[in-house]
Amino acid sequence: MSSKTFNLSKPDRTVQVGVILLGGLTEFLDVAPVDLFNSLTPMFLQTLSSAFVPAHLLQQAIDMEFHWVTETGKTPSVSNLTARTTIVPTDSFATCPVLDIVLIGAYHAGYNPTETELAYVRKAYDNCSAFMTICGGIEVPLRAGILEGKTATGPRFMLDILRQLAPGTNWIEKRWASDGKLWTSGALLNGTDMVAAFQREVWGGKSLTEEDSLVEFMARVGGVPVRDVDYKDVDWKL
Repeated sequence: MSSKTFNLSKPDRTVQVGVILLGGLTEFLDVAPVDLFNSLTPMFLQTLSSAFVPAHLLQQAIDMEFHWVTETGKTPSVSNLTARTTIVPTDSFATCPVLDIVLIGAYHAGYNPTETELAYVRKAYDNCSAFMTICGGIEVPLRAGILEGKTATGPRFMLDILRQLAPGTNWIEKRWASDGKLWTSGALLNGTDMVAAFQREVWGGKSLTEEDSLVEFMARVGGVPVRDVDYKDVDWKL
C-alpha cells in the first residue's frame, strides 16, 4: 500500500519506519534519532511502569514497525555504522515494504552511491509520507535528483558547497527545514532536533502540553532539548 493515500497524522494501521543504509559507512549519531519514534510505540511504553506514564497518554501510542534496509539485506562482513557498529539488516531493497517514514544519515567521504541505491531512494521518496535526512545524508537525495526546487538545509560547514552543487535548491541555514514531505537537518545531533520537531508537527505535540501530549511527555522524559532552529543559541559561526 502506498503512503500517498495514508494519513500519517492519524494512522489507521502500523506505521512503517525505515532507515536506509547505503554501502558506505553511516554515522551512528545520524540514524540514532530513529529511537525517538520507537519511544512512542506501545511495545516500548509497556516496558515502563504503568504508574509512570498516565493512562490517557498511553492511548496515544502509535504502532510502528522498524526496518533497516540495505541493497542485499545481508549482514555486512564489516561495520556499516561508525564506532565499529554493525546493524543486521531486516530488509533488502526487493523485500522491504513501502515505507511511511524514511531516514538517511551520512555515508563516509569517498563513497559513491550506486545507481541501484539511488533508484531505491527515489522510489522510497515517491511512496513515503516523510523523507528525512540527517547531517551529510542530504547528499543522498541531492545525488538522486530529489532536491531540485526544494527548500533544504544541511551541515553549516557544507552549505556553501551544497549551494554550488545544487543551485536549484533553496538552501537555508537552520538546524532543520521542512518542505512538504522532505525534512532535512544540520549536522549530527541536529537530527534529534528535526525528529522532535517532526513529531510535534505530525502528532500534535507542538500545540499541547506534556500533561496531554505523549510526544511532549516522552520528550521531557528523554531530556530532548528545544533549541533555536536558527542557531541563535550559539555564539559562533563557521
